[in-house]
Order: sequence, then C-alpha cells, then structure tokens
Amino acid sequence: MPKGSVSQVAAVQLKATGAPEQNLAAAETQINRAVNKGAELIVLPEHFVYYNEKDLIAVANDEQDQSGPARSFFADQASKHKIWLVAGTLPMFRGDDRNKPYATSLLYNPQGKVLARYEKIHLFDVLVQATGKRYYESDNYQPGNKAVSAVTNVGKLGMSVCYDLRFPEYYRLLVDQGAEILVVPSAFTAATGEAHWRLLLQARAVENLCYVIGANICDRDHPRKPTWGGSVIIDPWGKVLAEMDDEEGFIITEIDRERIADLRASMPVLDHRQF
Repeated sequence: MPKGSVSQVAAVQLKATGAPEQNLAAAETQINRAVNKGAELIVLPEHFVYYNEKDLIAVANDEQDQSGPARSFFADQASKHKIWLVAGTLPMFRGDDRNKPYATSLLYNPQGKVLARYEKIHLFDVLVQATGKRYYESDNYQPGNKAVSAVTNVGKLGMSVCYDLRFPEYYRLLVDQGAEILVVPSAFTAATGEAHWRLLLQARAVENLCYVIGANICDRDHPRKPTWGGSVIIDPWGKVLAEMDDEEGFIITEIDRERIADLRASMPVLDHRQF
C-alpha cells in the first residue's frame, strides 16, 4: 500500500479479440507485469472482455453476480495482488431490470470486493464523419444517471468511461465530490482518438487540477473496429507522465496527491467558479 501521498498507478492497454478467455489472459499478463513494477492502482480498458459479443443480454445475465467469469477474474486479480483495480466495463443489469444492460465499470479493492459501480452516462451515438462508420451504443445499452467517486488508498477516484470525456460538466460533479484522480477506461475510435483523445484527457486534467488515467484499446489497423490506443497518464498541470502508442502493454508512473493540493492552492480556479 502507498506511503503518504505518493502512489504508483498504471494503465493497461490491450488489443481485444472476440474470445473472452483470451482477452482475460492478456489482461492477466499485463496486470502481473504492472504489479511487478509496483502498481497499486491499475485501470483496464472499456469492454475489452466481451469485445465482439453480440448477445449482450446473455453476457449481462452471466455477469449479474460476483461468480460471473469476468467478475471472478477481476476479484481474484485484485485480492491476489492486493491492488485497486478499475475493471474496464462489463454489460450488467441493474436489479431486476432486464431491458438493456448498462456499460458498467467496477472498482475492486485489495480484498477483491467491489467498492464502487459506475454505469456509463454518455452513450456514443455518433456517425463518425472521417470514416462514415455508425456507432450507436443506445442500440444495446441504456445510460446510467449517477456520478460515482470512491475513496481509495491512492486517492479519491472519479469514475468515467470513454465518451464521458466530451462532457466537462460531468467531471465537475466528480471534483465536487472530492475526486483527485479521474479514471477513463475507453475504446476510443482511431479517427476520433487521433483528433481528440489526448487533448480531451489533458483538458480534463488541467481544468479540474486532477491526475487523469486513460486506458484504451489499441488496434488502429483493425478492418472493422479500429481503435486508437495511446493510453496515457497525465498530471494536474497537463503534463504527460507516461504514454503508449498502438501496442499491447502497460504504462506506470508515480503520482503525488500533495501536488494536487499545491496546485489547487496556487491556482484556485475551482474556488473562483461563478456558475
């Protein structure tokens, strides 16, 4: 566990396939590598487990309780390594509602228990002009409606997913809840990622004076679903602390929560808000 205000945080980047078991095995490899480098918090990409799954209803039923295959894996990884784990997203139902699942990001504590659950609020219903490709998440998912943050040993996390990045008002809600580290598991498209991925992450870091961890799926040359990769960790002043290109792996860096406090004291923009 971290000492004082300094912690080691990591983002895992994966090239997801249509085979859930293979995707989990790839995640395990990178988690092990990051832990061996001292990672205390690890963020995984958005919906990497069931990447090409068509029957999301069946998946959501399988993952409805903690014995589901992916949820068992995440719990085991967190408890075995004694880490905080942001487990990308899974399609999950809320209670007895079986209409459509939510794109759900789970935060596991070092005991392997779910500490927080965030349901993606902003769904990617977009026709990407650069490629002409249509993405309509609302065909398969329903949106969440609650901002979620959680206290961990590495700092207070503000939870978000991918397309949320384009809505700065959501991150203000997280900061008002006390967020110090914004986590953004994603599957950003190659076209929009090249244009805006790092730019948006840096903007959310600077305007909120938070660390930001963006963990993305990679594969810019995929014939049907090209994704940008470029996973990155950014400090509260907008400085890139660690970054990847378009390959599987992980990035890890040291963060210091005292830097957040110092910057917020010297540049009190959060106190100067008028709206």
